[in-house]
Amino acid sequence: MTSTSDHPAEGGVTNIRPAGPDHQVVEVHGQARHPHRPSPCRTCPWRVDATGEFPAEAFRHSAPTAYDMSDRVFACHVAGAARPRPCAGFLLRGADHNLAARLMHLRGDVGPLSDGAHDLHDSYRAMAVANGVDPDDPVLVLCRP
Repeated sequence: MTSTSDHPAEGGVTNIRPAGPDHQVVEVHGQARHPHRPSPCRTCPWRVDATGEFPAEAFRHSAPTAYDMSDRVFACHVAGAARPRPCAGFLLRGADHNLAARLMHLRGDVGPLSDGAHDLHDSYRAMAVANGVDPDDPVLVLCRP
């Protein structure tokens, strides 16, 4: 585990895990230190037209961000570990039951968001399954609809 924050509640990278030869998952707990993107980027995994950009393993690693009252934030893959920030697609479609995201909203840390006129997956589960995670995979059991 790679830890770069002694106080995860303040936000920061708490883990970086490989998800295939060319991908990694950056785990961010608590409030991100950098602002979110205003809309999903070109290869945002939440975009339906970006399905297949990332391996299924990345979605298995990130599934806890969709668990009820999670303090883990689905991080923007473009920002990486150097400037961790919440993913715009996550804030638009996957953060309703996420404690960290709800607290960011309450503090006014979430600015204007737009889907950029792109179709987004309806839920984390839908996104993960579309990207190769078996719908019966135990990691998806606790994901909120």
